[in-house]
Amino acid sequence: MRDRAGPAGAAVTVAEPERPAFDAIVVGAGPAGSAAALELARAGRSVALIERGPFPGSKNVYGGVVYGRVLDELIPGWYERMPVQRWITRRQTMLLSGERSMTVDFRCQSWGRAPYNGATAYRAEFDNWLTEHAQKEGALLVPSTVVTAVLRTAEGRVVGVRTDRPDGDLTARVVIACDGVNSFVAKQAGLYPEGQAEHTTLGVKETLALPKETIDERFGVSGDDGVDIEILGGTQGVPGGAFLYTNRDTLSVGLVLGLPGLAGQGRRPEEILAELKRHPSIAPLVRGAELVEYSAHLIPEGGYHSMPRLVGDGLLVAGDAAAMCLAAGIWLEGVNFALGSGMYAGRAAARALAAGDLRRLRDYRSLLESSFVLADHKKLRKAPGLVLSERVQHRYPGLVCDLVEGVFTVDNPKPKPGIRRLLRRSARSNGVRMRELARDALTGLRSFG
Repeated sequence: MRDRAGPAGAAVTVAEPERPAFDAIVVGAGPAGSAAALELARAGRSVALIERGPFPGSKNVYGGVVYGRVLDELIPGWYERMPVQRWITRRQTMLLSGERSMTVDFRCQSWGRAPYNGATAYRAEFDNWLTEHAQKEGALLVPSTVVTAVLRTAEGRVVGVRTDRPDGDLTARVVIACDGVNSFVAKQAGLYPEGQAEHTTLGVKETLALPKETIDERFGVSGDDGVDIEILGGTQGVPGGAFLYTNRDTLSVGLVLGLPGLAGQGRRPEEILAELKRHPSIAPLVRGAELVEYSAHLIPEGGYHSMPRLVGDGLLVAGDAAAMCLAAGIWLEGVNFALGSGMYAGRAAARALAAGDLRRLRDYRSLLESSFVLADHKKLRKAPGLVLSERVQHRYPGLVCDLVEGVFTVDNPKPKPGIRRLLRRSARSNGVRMRELARDALTGLRSFG
C-alpha cells in the first residue's frame, strides 16, 4: 500500500505490508543479481528479478574475462554450457612508455582444458544464460523496468521497491541491491558513503571485427584459445589502464580512466583510445579491424575501503553495487566477485527467511569474509592506491623501459654498465628516487603478498 513519497531521490515511506508479494526482490539482472536470484529460487523462495534493460546484459559493457571457479559451485559443469568466446591460455602484462613497450608473456595450455581458468564472453550472452538458470528454478524476470524508489517502513526497514510500471510498487521481505556502481537502491537506503567519484573510473571499449584466422595468426593461438593483455602506461597521463582481449572473431580494446584525472585533462576518452591503437605495440594487432561497437561504463575501483555498508534492515548489497571490483594491477577481476557476492547474498537471504528472522541477514557479511570475495579485497586493500599512484602510472613504465633498453642495447666498444648502474640511471631520468622505489616495492610486497 502506498503512503507518501518523500522529496526527489528520497525513499518512500509505506505501511508494513501484511502479505508481501515476494519473499525477495533482486534489483539488477547482472551476474550478482542472477546469482542471488538463482540461490533464492533453488531454496524454494519466491523471487522477482528486476532488470531495467529489455533483457539481461543489454546495458552491460564488458571487455574482460569470466573466471570459473565460483561457477563450479553455482552451476556445476558450467563450462559445457556457458556461451564462451575463447578460453584464455595466454596472459600478458604490458608496460608502455612513448613508442616502447615491455611485456611479460605467460602461456598455459592446461587453461584451455576442463575445468578451465577463464574465458572471454559477451555479457549480453553470458548474463542472459545466467538469468535463464534462475528462471528455470522459478525466479520471475521483470525486464524493461526501472526502480524509482525504495519502500521503507516508518522504522526504516526496507520492504520493497517502487517501479516505473503502472501500480508498480512491489513488496518483499528482503531486497537485494545488485543495480551497479553507485547503487541507487543502496544510496536511498542510506548505505552508501558520499564522495565516490575519486574511487570511480570510466571504462570505454571498442569491439573490433576481424576474421578468426587473422586473430589466431596475430596472437599466436588456434582453436578456442585466447589472449588477455592488460596494459599500463597507455592512458596519456590519465590514471588508469588499458586492455585488449580476443573473442572468436572480434577484439575488445579499451581503457579504464580515473574520473578526476580525465576531467583534469579535458580530453575525450575516445581520443585517448585512438592514440592507444596507434601505439607501435598495439597497431599491428588491430590493423584492418572494423569498429562494430563503442560503449562506456562506470566502474568501482576503490576497493575494500570504498565499499558501502553491505547489510541494512531488510536489504543486502552485492556486486558492483557493493564496489566489489578488484583493480590491483596484476589482478583485474569483477565478474567472479559479482557472482560470489550474489551467491552468498541469495544464500544468506534464504537462510534468514527460512529461520523467520531477518536479523540473520547479517550472516551475509560472515559468508563473504570466509570466502575469496572479502578475503581478497581485504588482503589487497592498499593495491588500488598504489596502482593508481602518480609514480606507478607515469614514472615507472618509463623506468622499466629505460632499464630494459639499457640491458639489451649493445654499445661496443663501451663495456656493459651493469644492472645497478642502469637502474640508478633509469630512476634518475624518470624522476624516481631510489628511496621511493624501495618504499613502493615494500608496499607492493605487503599489498600483494
